[in-house]
Amino acid sequence: MPFPPPPRTLTGPRRRSLLASAAGAALLVGCSGTADDSETTGGSESATARARARAASDSASLLRQYDAVVAAHPTLADRLAPLRAEVVRHRTAFGGSDATPSPTATVPPSASTSASASAVPATAGDALAGLAAAERSLADRRAKALLDVPGELARLLASVAAAGAGHAYLLTEDAK
Repeated sequence: MPFPPPPRTLTGPRRRSLLASAAGAALLVGCSGTADDSETTGGSESATARARARAASDSASLLRQYDAVVAAHPTLADRLAPLRAEVVRHRTAFGGSDATPSPTATVPPSASTSASASAVPATAGDALAGLAAAERSLADRRAKALLDVPGELARLLASVAAAGAGHAYLLTEDAK
């Protein structure tokens, strides 16, 4: 039985390769910072300021979640310390407060400790899973928001979203 002829080999790039290359080139051109950021995306200064303030607020909220978990599960403090420090840096990068409160100093005196403790799951594993879910959710929101903001803020949002996805992975790494 004779072998069938070899399939026809195409010379040059395929259509999919060309389309992917064109899309990649368009994305790279869109990320260049040669023009004024507010002009390139049609965003205004106030919209950029609002997006930056929202991102700082989101980081502050995530920081409070880390602090609540550490307060409820002190054995996790060493494991969460580097991730918490990154969240503080993210908040600062978005223009939030430079002050780095200790995990116990973030709960206002008027708030009851039972209210913050009830929001944290009873087991350390569940608490880590809750933090991972919060990191993942925030990373997803930031990835969507970066499409609506100008260059430098979009790059910062993308970087922090990627870090948040990494945090979520690290928080669930032992659960597998």
